[in-house]
Amino acid sequence: MHKHIRTALSSAALIIGLSAGGSAAAQQAQPQTSLPKSTVPAPDYSDQQLKRFVSASQKVAMISQEYTPKLEAAASDTQKKQVFQEADDKMVKAVHDEGMTVDQFNGINQALQQDPKLLERVQEMVQQP
Repeated sequence: MHKHIRTALSSAALIIGLSAGGSAAAQQAQPQTSLPKSTVPAPDYSDQQLKRFVSASQKVAMISQEYTPKLEAAASDTQKKQVFQEADDKMVKAVHDEGMTVDQFNGINQALQQDPKLLERVQEMVQQP
């Protein structure tokens, strides 16, 4: 599950950055669109799937913000593993609560990094009231 939390955190940071900074964040996210394009076309995600992803990403980011100080304050490796596992479990639950699997969540996250048009669609969703 440790793989899941890292992927979730990167996408959550992207989404929260977009929602917090508006157009400035959209401009900052632009360099990501210059990544080499994959030869495999990204799946065509529905607006409903993307809205679930955005909501799950925002929840994951809040959990991350909550647990980062706890992780930094943990005195031993055992404590760090416990805090990390608790955060990971909550993040996975947040994704599931949005009606998604972690694999679906990670798939959209990966597609966002490879597809500028998809990223633009998500940015628009985040900026809508």
